[in-house]
Amino acid sequence: MLPEIAYRKAASIEVPFIPHGSTIEVRYEGPKPETKTLKRGTVFIEGGRPLPCDILWERDVEVELRDGTKIYLDIFRPPGVSDIPAILAWSPYGKIIPSPPPPGVPVEWVSGLQKFEGPDPAYWCNHGYAVINVDVRGAYGSEGDIHFWGSVDAKDGYEVIEWVANRDWCNGKVVMSGNSWLAIAQWFIAAENPPHLAAIAPWEGWTDFYRADVLRGGILNVGFCEMVLSELRGRNRVEDIPYMAQRYPLMNTYWEDKSAKLERITVPAYVVASWTNPIHSWGTLEGFRRISSKEKWLRVHNTNEWYDYYTPENVEDLRRFFDYYLKGIENDWPKTPKVRLCILDPGGTDIINRPENEWPLARTQYRKLFLDAATGTLSPNPIPKESFIKYRADDGKSKAEFTMTFNEDTEVTGYLKLHLWVEAEGAMDMDLFVLVQKLDAKGDPLIQPTGIFPYLGPTGWLRVSHRELDPDRSTPWMPYHTHRTEQLLKPGEIVSCDILIWPVGMLWHKGQKLRLTIAGFNPVPSIRPEIPGPKTRNQGYHIIHTGGKFDSYLQIPVIPS
Repeated sequence: MLPEIAYRKAASIEVPFIPHGSTIEVRYEGPKPETKTLKRGTVFIEGGRPLPCDILWERDVEVELRDGTKIYLDIFRPPGVSDIPAILAWSPYGKIIPSPPPPGVPVEWVSGLQKFEGPDPAYWCNHGYAVINVDVRGAYGSEGDIHFWGSVDAKDGYEVIEWVANRDWCNGKVVMSGNSWLAIAQWFIAAENPPHLAAIAPWEGWTDFYRADVLRGGILNVGFCEMVLSELRGRNRVEDIPYMAQRYPLMNTYWEDKSAKLERITVPAYVVASWTNPIHSWGTLEGFRRISSKEKWLRVHNTNEWYDYYTPENVEDLRRFFDYYLKGIENDWPKTPKVRLCILDPGGTDIINRPENEWPLARTQYRKLFLDAATGTLSPNPIPKESFIKYRADDGKSKAEFTMTFNEDTEVTGYLKLHLWVEAEGAMDMDLFVLVQKLDAKGDPLIQPTGIFPYLGPTGWLRVSHRELDPDRSTPWMPYHTHRTEQLLKPGEIVSCDILIWPVGMLWHKGQKLRLTIAGFNPVPSIRPEIPGPKTRNQGYHIIHTGGKFDSYLQIPVIPS
């Protein structure tokens, strides 16, 4: 049974505002049901893509859900055409037209009809698809309260998919598309198994709210969520996730409801991920790894979620997938490699779309690099002599660092793990933040550009009192914490813990260095300076024990050359 859910008032739609993801101030006028034909050649945003065909726009179509709640959606489809599939874009971000492209996306790539982070009707209608932009429960003019995913939202999605599939113009096949929120929603809705959901295409979306976002590693981190929540608009309320995270810091039925039931998903899936996204990377790869779909593809790119989603050749690639499963077109999609990876090479040239057969890679060789506190180094051999390093836990700058130099070109692709022996001095708990970086031969960081925010390297977080592992879900290469109990530390107690470091694909050249940083603060800057960082329990000093019986090590996934 779920605990009582807290809500707060949604942002107002009664005054002019700038929609989420936009820079244009608008006034909401809706619901305003109407049907009109948008003429070929029409331009909605300066420099944007002119409409390549006429488009029938059915605006603010009402759909009544199982509990009587009425929500509103826009339908874009080629006029006078029937027996076509539909693409569903599902989020509370609104569907106001015109909509500018997300940051970093060239304006000529979009028409302005697209929902924020969603498919562009100008492209898809021209290729014989309908696009459905939904104001989900509670968003804008839709009735009810806004939910952050979970079972209520998933069941709503099920009903809307079945409603769309039964329109007289639809061929009975519906697919979902979009990134971030629109990708996350796909995991939850697909797990409900709507009969007419033909495929999904989640483009960078986490699968577990607790573990990937607001309580990663058990550490409260609601700054980004607070920013998103503050921009969600409607006439009623929105689920108060920051309050719930503070009220329920341990895993319970509420957070279980915010974790997608991935194993239930069986439809064909085209999953897109990156190593560099600070919120979605691990969860997207978990989604691909754990869904039960027999027909599933993964592509990992090297830019950012928005740029990659709207890149014209990637849109064409997605259409090959949709055409095959929604239109029955016998194209060459089945020959597409099941996995296509990018391998980052900061300071060099990235490898793009390298074909692979599976994820994680079966040929991975896991190597342990042992920490030596006496020298600040990492060694492939166990350290015989015990030593420790101590740093201030709560000053926002102190840290422990360990480095090694590669004596040959080395590819590290897959899941990393840090096994530590730790002690808290002056506190009953420790919040640990971990960063793995690539350095040049002189020891200077090599940072990966993404087009939005720089990528310093893979990270891991853990509240040490949450160190209990789930033996059924953990693997030798990925620790999976239960987050159900707190095991507070006693004075002088030294305990071991395993920290998941999010996956990466990166190449180190001979002479370049790997640096491991352990700190009591997040060493990666916020994606926006105004977003506050995680709220820690840190006080006093952290002590890292190494050598002898304290076999602290970093495990890396090495791919043989």
